[in-house]
Amino acid sequence: MPTPDPAPLYEWLAEPLPDDCRRSIERLRHADDVVHVAVMPDAHLSHGVSVGTVFATSHLVSPDGVGGDIGFGMAAVAFGARASLVDNERAAARVLAGLYERVPTNRHRAKQEFADTLDPSALSDPKLTRLASREGAVQFGTLGSGNHFLELQSDDEGRLWAMVHSGSRGMGQHVSSLHRARAERGGEGLYWLDSETDTGRAYLADLEWCRRYAAQSRLAMLGAVEELLAELFGVAADCGSLVHADHNHIRRESHGGRDLWVHRKGAQPAAEAEQGIVPGSMGTFSVLTSGRGCAESLCSSSHGSGRRLSRGDDRRAVSAKALAHQVGRLWYDHRRADGLREEAPSAYKDLRQVMQAQRELTKTVHELRPVLNYKGV
Repeated sequence: MPTPDPAPLYEWLAEPLPDDCRRSIERLRHADDVVHVAVMPDAHLSHGVSVGTVFATSHLVSPDGVGGDIGFGMAAVAFGARASLVDNERAAARVLAGLYERVPTNRHRAKQEFADTLDPSALSDPKLTRLASREGAVQFGTLGSGNHFLELQSDDEGRLWAMVHSGSRGMGQHVSSLHRARAERGGEGLYWLDSETDTGRAYLADLEWCRRYAAQSRLAMLGAVEELLAELFGVAADCGSLVHADHNHIRRESHGGRDLWVHRKGAQPAAEAEQGIVPGSMGTFSVLTSGRGCAESLCSSSHGSGRRLSRGDDRRAVSAKALAHQVGRLWYDHRRADGLREEAPSAYKDLRQVMQAQRELTKTVHELRPVLNYKGV
């Protein structure tokens, strides 16, 4: 039998892809049922499918095409205050102390209440239900570590914003691992489930549960920030300014007259006029965006600037002193400087180059510059 043609590939690159990332993308193009592949300018190698990759299938779905942090995403909201409110040591210290108490990086002391839409019994496996009722309940509304962050920022006009970058915490990892173990391994090394079978439908339902968990968790953290700033400074959030999107998911979408399963791993939806957030790095600006609805990208854009250096390489290259120099006047907990070195701005690509590379996909609405950064290590 003749070898089927690979899926069409569309790329928006800020710089050439590393060879290992290129090989990963080529394997994906030759996978069964993959009909379209788009690569975002923040693409970099990851397990299974590279981060910054979007692809579509007709009936197969892959846990590798999402990764373990299902529903990982961004949320930002403006406040009725100037960002200069926290641009001094005393105010920054009070905010950081309040965040440690109200938005833990790992877990709350007690279980958090879930909304009806997060009923743990809706999950497909009793093991997942037990995990959601215990681990999921204490991790809800917590930040995580690595590139998860919560920042207070200033927009173009000096207005105060809060932005959070977080996901489904341990629940996404558990859901991904359980269903990947039930999937079939394809010749290209990826694991697949048929969306038209009970196992495929169970994965998709659990994935949607994790997306809701991650979204409501981000809103809970923003709510905690609002309560803190109201208590400290008497300011309120402008709920109408909320921008909220996730970038690790599978969605059924219509493209080119076909209903397809669109996998986004480190890429956000960017339909015409759809709001989004593209973060830079610790100490550099982020942007609020409006999608352009580019068909070739499956109406997607990048989810960030993308790593330029691995975490190990960055830790070897950047000292705590160099981190402080790179982030400038940003307020952060210097006691955690050693653990934050792998998140230094030099580890990430230039966001202006990334936005220029994807000018067909999305446009900048506002630039937000960080004033205070809160991260776990």
